[in-house]
Order: sequence, then structure tokens, then C-alpha cells
Amino acid sequence: MSEEGAAAAAAPAAARAGVEESIGRRRRSGDGVGAAARVWEFERDLVAGALMGGAVHTVVAPIERVKLLLQTQDGNAALLGRARRFRGFADCVARTVREEGVLSLWRGNGTAVIRYYPSVALNFSLKDLYRSILKDAGTSADKKFSSIAFTNFIAGAAAGCTTLVIIYPLDIAHTRLAADIGRTDTRQFRGIRHFIQTIYNKNGIQGVYRGLPASLQGMVVHRGLYFGGFDTAKDVLVPLDSPLWQRWVTAQVVTSMAGLISYPLDTVRRRMMMQSGMDVEMYSSTLDCWRKIYKLEGIKSFYRGALSNMFRSTGAAAILVLYDEVKKLMDRGRLSHV
Repeated sequence: MSEEGAAAAAAPAAARAGVEESIGRRRRSGDGVGAAARVWEFERDLVAGALMGGAVHTVVAPIERVKLLLQTQDGNAALLGRARRFRGFADCVARTVREEGVLSLWRGNGTAVIRYYPSVALNFSLKDLYRSILKDAGTSADKKFSSIAFTNFIAGAAAGCTTLVIIYPLDIAHTRLAADIGRTDTRQFRGIRHFIQTIYNKNGIQGVYRGLPASLQGMVVHRGLYFGGFDTAKDVLVPLDSPLWQRWVTAQVVTSMAGLISYPLDTVRRRMMMQSGMDVEMYSSTLDCWRKIYKLEGIKSFYRGALSNMFRSTGAAAILVLYDEVKKLMDRGRLSHV
């Protein structure tokens, strides 16, 4: 065999060895973690997630509200009797500012921040905890890419579902308040407290958790890809010592893909949420919601507001990267006091 042929044959083996060594370094760094260290890591992850969540969401809140208005406008028109349609992202922003004022772009952000602090904190801390438990159980012991990716996906999906069940009343309140159109005197709900009281008095606890099954389905896909994709990329492509810009680009690609793939699921869950507290329900079940949206509105309706979501994904990508940076700072501070 020629020298060129030998070099070509050795290239794939060298690439595999590099991937395995990267995975091995990350696994060895987590070996022998004691109970006290694991408690510290959970507390650190909780604080790091909370710090990133509220700050970043306030910045992207206007994009989030535009996305929700576009995503739920057909449900709004049918359920609330307000036939007010937007032609797209720019039209939605312009008309909302003109008719409701600039600050209306942040409508529901107070609820969102209250929701995001525990949501992001729990998502990140539980994801790392579940990932550590799964690794200790040997789900990725063979160091194969498929095993690592599977472990990361399951950890992310489990963390997302656990967190959603805990904070779901805040999640549905944020959706309803952000999608509530009109000025103060014509809106259906005056705030989070008024929303929860109204829905609970009318439908009981079932109303506060309306749309949870559909939300859990979407959470498995989105959080599994969002957390699992980025953690897998850190395992095999961009370790923590990589330049910040490389990790941010990777996070942006992962976040955009996760959002796009799971977007139809998110549309269905938002539509189911919009029925809470209504006298007339459009959808009898999650499956019925899928069927009616497809039949009456077309497949494009599942992706209405997806462009806004792509813009919003920049904030979600920043959270992934800055979360690791905050953890590094906290670890340094802890070591300096030891």
C-alpha cells in the first residue's frame, strides 16, 4: 500500500480516536463524584440557570409575544370572536405597537420571568443530574456516539418534562396573557393572579393544566434535542475549552434545529392552552387539534410564527453557552475559598 493510501486509511481511525478521547476526558472528569460534590453541582447548576433565564428572556420577550400572537391567532379569532389577523412578523409588530403601545410587546413578560427563573434553573440542574445518574448506570459506558447521544437526549427530555409539570400553571398563564389582545379595558385577563383565579373557579385544577399532555409530547422532542444535541456536541465536537464563538455557533445550530423540528408540537400545545376557561372548545383532544388544524388551516399553520421563533432562538443559544461560563465562574469562586 502506498504512503498516500495508508494515510487515507488511517484518517478515519484517528478521527474516531479523537472523539473517544474527548468523551473519555469528560467521563473521567465526572468519575468519583461524592455526595457533597454532587449537591454542590446541583446548587451551582440551579443558580447558573436562574441567572441566565430571566435576563435573557426579558431581552427576547417582544419576539416571544409576536410568535405567540401569530401562533394562536386562528384560535383567538375562533374562541374569542376577534377576527384580527396578522400578515406576518413585521405586520404583527407594527399593528401591535400602533394599537396597544410599545410596552405591550412585553405583555406577559412578568409572568414569563417568574416562570423562567425556576424553569431554566430546574431544566439545567435536573438535566445535569439525570445525565450523571444515567452515566453512572452505564447507559453510555461503551463510549459510542449513539450511546452518548441517547443518554443526553433522555436526560434533556426527562428534565424538560419534570420541570414542565412543576411550573405548568405559570406556563399556561404566560401563553394566555401574551396572546390576550387589546388594551387593558378589553383584555380577558388583568394579570397572572386574575387568570389563575378565573380559570380555577371556572374549570378547577383541570383548567390550570389544560393542554399538559400535548405539552409533554412537545417537551420530549424539544428538550431532548435542545439539551441532548448541545451536550453531545460538547462531548464530540466543541469541548468546554473551545473558543466561545465556536460553542455559540454550535448552540445556535442546535437550538434552531430543535425549535424547527418541534414547532408543530408547540403550535398544537399552545392551541390547547388557549381553550382553558372558554365556554366553547374547538378541540376535543390533542389528536383532534392536529386533525382540525391540518384540515381547516393547512400544514402551513403548524409553522405560523416559526420565523419569530428562529430569531428568538438566539437567546436560547446564548443561555446554553453562558450557563457553562457562569458555572466556571462559580467553580473558581468556590475553589478560591477552599
